[in-house]
Amino acid sequence: MELKSEIMDESSVQRSLVRIAHEIVEKNKGTKDIVLLGIKTRGVPLAKIIAENINKIEGVSLPVGELDINHYRDDLSEISELPHVHQTNFPFDINRKHVILVDDVLFTGRTVRAAIEAIFNSGRPASIQLAILVDRGHRELPFRADYVGKNVPTSTSELVSVMLPATDGCTSVKLFKL
Repeated sequence: MELKSEIMDESSVQRSLVRIAHEIVEKNKGTKDIVLLGIKTRGVPLAKIIAENINKIEGVSLPVGELDINHYRDDLSEISELPHVHQTNFPFDINRKHVILVDDVLFTGRTVRAAIEAIFNSGRPASIQLAILVDRGHRELPFRADYVGKNVPTSTSELVSVMLPATDGCTSVKLFKL
Protein backbone atom coordinates (compact mmCIF):
# COMPACT_ATOMS: atom_id res chain seq x y z
CA MET A 1 0.00 0.00 0.00
CA GLU A 2 1.12 3.50 -0.79
CA LEU A 3 0.20 6.48 1.40
CA LYS A 4 -1.71 9.05 -0.67
CA SER A 5 -2.51 11.60 2.02
CA GLU A 6 -3.40 12.31 5.60
CA ILE A 7 -7.09 13.18 5.50
CA MET A 8 -7.40 14.23 9.15
CA ASP A 9 -4.81 14.97 11.80
CA GLU A 10 -5.38 14.65 15.55
CA SER A 11 -6.92 18.10 16.00
CA SER A 12 -9.32 17.71 13.06
CA VAL A 13 -10.45 14.31 14.41
CA GLN A 14 -11.02 15.86 17.86
CA ARG A 15 -12.93 18.82 16.39
CA SER A 16 -15.14 16.45 14.39
CA LEU A 17 -15.93 14.36 17.46
CA VAL A 18 -16.82 17.47 19.48
CA ARG A 19 -19.09 18.64 16.64
CA ILE A 20 -20.75 15.21 16.44
CA ALA A 21 -21.37 15.31 20.22
CA HIS A 22 -23.05 18.74 19.88
CA GLU A 23 -25.15 17.50 16.94
CA ILE A 24 -26.31 14.42 18.89
CA VAL A 25 -27.45 16.58 21.82
CA GLU A 26 -29.15 19.07 19.48
CA LYS A 27 -30.96 16.49 17.33
CA ASN A 28 -32.19 14.58 20.38
CA LYS A 29 -33.13 17.75 22.30
CA GLY A 30 -30.86 16.74 25.17
CA THR A 31 -29.52 13.42 26.41
CA LYS A 32 -32.63 11.65 27.73
CA ASP A 33 -32.69 7.93 26.87
CA ILE A 34 -29.55 8.07 24.70
CA VAL A 35 -27.06 5.20 24.72
CA LEU A 36 -23.93 4.85 22.59
CA LEU A 37 -22.86 1.58 20.96
CA GLY A 38 -19.42 1.44 19.39
CA ILE A 39 -18.83 -1.16 16.69
CA LYS A 40 -15.64 -3.10 17.43
CA THR A 41 -12.87 -2.25 16.95
CA ARG A 42 -12.43 1.48 16.35
CA GLY A 43 -16.07 2.44 16.92
CA VAL A 44 -15.67 1.65 20.62
CA PRO A 45 -13.02 4.28 21.45
CA LEU A 46 -14.84 6.77 19.21
CA ALA A 47 -18.09 6.17 21.16
CA LYS A 48 -16.21 6.71 24.43
CA ILE A 49 -14.74 10.00 23.18
CA ILE A 50 -18.17 11.20 22.01
CA ALA A 51 -19.62 10.26 25.43
CA GLU A 52 -16.82 12.22 27.16
CA ASN A 53 -17.54 15.22 24.92
CA ILE A 54 -21.27 15.04 25.71
CA ASN A 55 -20.40 14.86 29.41
CA LYS A 56 -18.34 18.07 29.05
CA ILE A 57 -21.20 19.77 27.17
CA GLU A 58 -24.19 18.59 29.21
CA GLY A 59 -22.70 17.23 32.45
CA VAL A 60 -24.34 13.85 31.78
CA SER A 61 -22.56 10.49 31.58
CA LEU A 62 -24.15 8.40 28.84
CA PRO A 63 -23.88 4.60 28.81
CA VAL A 64 -21.39 3.28 26.25
CA GLY A 65 -21.43 -0.31 25.03
CA GLU A 66 -19.43 -2.46 22.63
CA LEU A 67 -21.03 -4.19 19.68
CA ASP A 68 -19.30 -7.07 17.89
CA ILE A 69 -21.01 -7.67 14.55
CA ASN A 70 -18.84 -10.55 13.28
CA HIS A 71 -21.59 -13.11 13.93
CA TYR A 72 -24.02 -11.01 11.87
CA ARG A 73 -21.83 -10.35 8.82
CA ASP A 74 -23.18 -11.57 5.48
CA ASP A 75 -19.64 -12.49 4.36
CA LEU A 76 -18.87 -14.64 7.43
CA SER A 77 -18.05 -17.77 5.43
CA GLU A 78 -15.66 -15.79 3.20
CA ILE A 79 -13.64 -14.54 6.19
CA SER A 80 -12.92 -17.87 7.88
CA GLU A 81 -14.45 -21.25 8.51
CA LEU A 82 -14.30 -20.54 12.26
CA PRO A 83 -14.35 -16.76 12.75
CA HIS A 84 -13.47 -15.39 16.18
CA VAL A 85 -16.60 -13.78 17.63
CA HIS A 86 -16.18 -11.35 20.53
CA GLN A 87 -18.76 -10.89 23.23
CA THR A 88 -21.19 -8.06 22.63
CA ASN A 89 -21.01 -5.91 25.75
CA PHE A 90 -23.71 -3.45 26.62
CA PRO A 91 -24.79 -3.98 30.20
CA PHE A 92 -27.83 -1.76 29.84
CA ASP A 93 -31.30 -2.10 28.44
CA ILE A 94 -31.67 -0.77 24.89
CA ASN A 95 -35.45 -1.06 24.82
CA ARG A 96 -37.08 2.32 24.13
CA LYS A 97 -33.64 3.99 24.04
CA HIS A 98 -32.18 6.16 21.31
CA VAL A 99 -29.18 4.10 20.23
CA ILE A 100 -26.32 6.03 18.67
CA LEU A 101 -24.34 3.49 16.67
CA VAL A 102 -20.71 4.64 16.27
CA ASP A 103 -18.10 3.44 13.77
CA ASP A 104 -14.97 4.78 12.13
CA VAL A 105 -15.67 4.46 8.37
CA LEU A 106 -18.90 4.06 6.41
CA PHE A 107 -18.26 2.29 3.12
CA THR A 108 -20.68 -0.29 1.61
CA GLY A 109 -23.19 -0.24 4.48
CA ARG A 110 -22.82 -3.96 5.24
CA THR A 111 -21.34 -3.35 8.69
CA VAL A 112 -24.27 -1.08 9.54
CA ARG A 113 -26.74 -3.74 8.39
CA ALA A 114 -25.05 -6.34 10.61
CA ALA A 115 -25.00 -3.93 13.57
CA ILE A 116 -28.70 -3.17 13.24
CA GLU A 117 -29.47 -6.90 13.15
CA ALA A 118 -27.38 -7.40 16.32
CA ILE A 119 -29.17 -4.53 18.05
CA PHE A 120 -32.63 -5.89 17.22
CA ASN A 121 -31.58 -9.30 18.54
CA SER A 122 -30.94 -7.56 21.88
CA GLY A 123 -34.07 -5.45 22.13
CA ARG A 124 -36.31 -2.86 20.52
CA PRO A 125 -34.83 0.65 20.62
CA ALA A 126 -36.91 3.79 20.09
CA SER A 127 -34.49 4.75 17.30
CA ILE A 128 -31.08 3.94 15.87
CA GLN A 129 -28.89 6.78 14.69
CA LEU A 130 -25.51 6.44 13.01
CA ALA A 131 -22.38 8.45 13.85
CA ILE A 132 -19.40 7.98 11.54
CA LEU A 133 -15.98 9.61 11.58
CA VAL A 134 -15.43 9.18 7.80
CA ASP A 135 -18.01 8.55 5.07
CA ARG A 136 -16.16 7.37 1.96
CA GLY A 137 -19.13 6.57 -0.27
CA HIS A 138 -19.61 3.45 -2.44
CA ARG A 139 -22.77 2.26 -0.69
CA GLU A 140 -24.15 -1.16 -1.60
CA LEU A 141 -27.01 -0.88 0.89
CA PRO A 142 -29.27 2.15 1.45
CA PHE A 143 -27.75 3.58 4.64
CA ARG A 144 -26.59 7.09 5.44
CA ALA A 145 -25.07 8.49 8.59
CA ASP A 146 -26.92 10.96 10.81
CA TYR A 147 -23.61 12.40 12.04
CA VAL A 148 -20.47 12.56 9.87
CA GLY A 149 -17.03 13.82 10.83
CA LYS A 150 -15.83 14.11 7.23
CA ASN A 151 -17.05 13.05 3.79
CA VAL A 152 -14.15 11.78 1.70
CA PRO A 153 -14.70 10.85 -1.96
CA THR A 154 -12.63 7.74 -2.66
CA SER A 155 -12.14 5.14 -5.33
CA THR A 156 -12.58 1.44 -4.66
CA SER A 157 -8.82 1.05 -5.12
CA GLU A 158 -8.19 3.17 -2.02
CA LEU A 159 -8.28 2.37 1.69
CA VAL A 160 -9.25 4.77 4.48
CA SER A 161 -7.34 3.98 7.66
CA VAL A 162 -8.47 5.47 10.99
CA MET A 163 -5.82 5.40 13.71
CA LEU A 164 -6.70 5.97 17.36
CA PRO A 165 -4.61 5.90 20.54
CA ALA A 166 -6.54 2.93 21.98
CA THR A 167 -5.72 0.73 18.98
CA ASP A 168 -2.83 2.35 17.12
CA GLY A 169 -1.01 4.68 19.52
CA CYS A 170 -1.80 7.85 17.54
CA THR A 171 -4.74 9.78 16.09
CA SER A 172 -5.11 10.36 12.36
CA VAL A 173 -7.00 9.32 9.25
CA LYS A 174 -4.97 8.36 6.21
CA LEU A 175 -5.80 7.46 2.64
CA PHE A 176 -3.82 4.66 1.00
CA LYS A 177 -3.68 3.45 -2.60
CA LEU A 178 -4.02 -0.33 -2.77
